[in-house]
Amino acid sequence: MQKLRVLVLTDHTNHSAENSVYSLLRSMRKHPRCEQIDIATRANPLNDFFFKNFSDEKLFVHEVDENFAFSPEGKSFKHKVQRESVNDYDAVWLRMPPPLPKPFLIFLKHKFPNQIFINDPDGIYETGSKEFLFNFPEVCAPMKICKSKEDILEFSQQFPIVLKPFRNYGGTGIVRIDGEKVWEGKNEISLDDFFRKLKNTKVEYLGVKFLKNVSKGDKRIVVVNGKMIGASLRLPPKDSWICNVTMGGSAIFAEADADELKIIDQINPTLEKLGIVMYGVDTLMGDDEKRILSEINTTSIGGIIQMEKQQGKALTKATTDQIWNFIRFKIIKKNAISS
Repeated sequence: MQKLRVLVLTDHTNHSAENSVYSLLRSMRKHPRCEQIDIATRANPLNDFFFKNFSDEKLFVHEVDENFAFSPEGKSFKHKVQRESVNDYDAVWLRMPPPLPKPFLIFLKHKFPNQIFINDPDGIYETGSKEFLFNFPEVCAPMKICKSKEDILEFSQQFPIVLKPFRNYGGTGIVRIDGEKVWEGKNEISLDDFFRKLKNTKVEYLGVKFLKNVSKGDKRIVVVNGKMIGASLRLPPKDSWICNVTMGGSAIFAEADADELKIIDQINPTLEKLGIVMYGVDTLMGDDEKRILSEINTTSIGGIIQMEKQQGKALTKATTDQIWNFIRFKIIKKNAISS
């Protein structure tokens, strides 16, 4: 059996005790196909040439061992440091917080054109904008690209709406409009005041119909290599309309229903063509009581630890088994083409 080396790119200053990368990589290194797992952090100044200047194929890495774990001081990133070339690895797994700068993604794709990426840099950029949802309008709420005050007014006159900045993450910058009232989180302002705040700024929002069933929660479903791994239902805090856990929401056990499985079946072929191996699907309850697509996340997908605790299943191992399956398939395909 061919033993394989995997490099993981991250930024550990963004991590917490709930970050899935630690348990995922400890699981990966136990796989029979694993020779070595190394991880490189953007937070190491010695790696600036790679992460910030885009001018080097080598970077300083840390070997993942059985003690690899989160600590506030980043202890796992302060030992076994060595300089390695990206080209010496069989695959590179991007586990960095969004958004990833476009120049960095271009650098990865152009500097390492034959590398196996999880996920593909071009695919990450293409799926990173809320506009990507227009590939699947039939499974989404009514949407409109809003690039002006006039766009927002026209759309909000049809029904209450939510405005999502094109490339924001974690629920930041989301605005709800109902008639002449605007909510920025829990803060209510007038529509006129909102437009005054937009003056002299670039307007780039995805407008989406506000769904009356938002209190029934936002469900996160993790998919890896085309396989549904697990799900969790995120509920908004009291008196809030935003379900994001980082904004005070809670998460409970859930399973993907038949409508959500159909959504995954519909979007997966497109994502697969873009080189997206691991992604999170977010759904909301539509006004007709059926789950509909809200967002697709393709960068540093989390929540696996929480889902594993909620479901009592070995979801970490299921995830890493699928990652190895993908790498093996890509290597077989690459070897077949070159022979």
